[in-house]
Amino acid sequence: MAEAFTAGVKPGGLTDSTEIRILLCYLIKTAGPVTRQTLEGALLQEELVNYFEFAGALGELEHQQLVTVDGKGYKITEKGAKVADTLAEDLPRSVRESAILAVIRLQSWAHRAAQNHAAVEHDANGYKVVCIIRDEGQPESFRLELAMPDALTAEEVKNRFIARGSQIYMSFLEKLTQPLSDNDRPPAAVR
Repeated sequence: MAEAFTAGVKPGGLTDSTEIRILLCYLIKTAGPVTRQTLEGALLQEELVNYFEFAGALGELEHQQLVTVDGKGYKITEKGAKVADTLAEDLPRSVRESAILAVIRLQSWAHRAAQNHAAVEHDANGYKVVCIIRDEGQPESFRLELAMPDALTAEEVKNRFIARGSQIYMSFLEKLTQPLSDNDRPPAAVR
């Protein structure tokens, strides 16, 4: 039964529920507001905690009113901030650093994915990646659809657009707004 609470935790990770609660307070105080999905993804990806211990510890923080949760995610309370300030140094530095870097990476990716949206669509003709850039107040400021030969390539293109969509958009704008050379201008008879 003990293995159920340590499964998936790498050596040096946390298996004590008190330490996990302290780590969660530290993360929420440092990177908050932060969603449950981001916390879970970061800690499990880094193999710092077990899912069951994570879920129990997060529920306990809510119950003890060390954190609150709303539509934006978990936020630290004054009581929780005191716990983080007082006890975070008791956690291994490598665990704190690994956890906060993982949370920041996931938050950064989520922010880029919200602005640089990409989705893979499959129909009778094959795979298509629909790439959209959304600016605040505008549903779409840029849209590009690309045909792809297979699902794997489509997923790679989707992920690359999320990571670099703003750079791609700027490149398009630069190419489309540069003055044309005499060789690129349409002949006078075509205008």
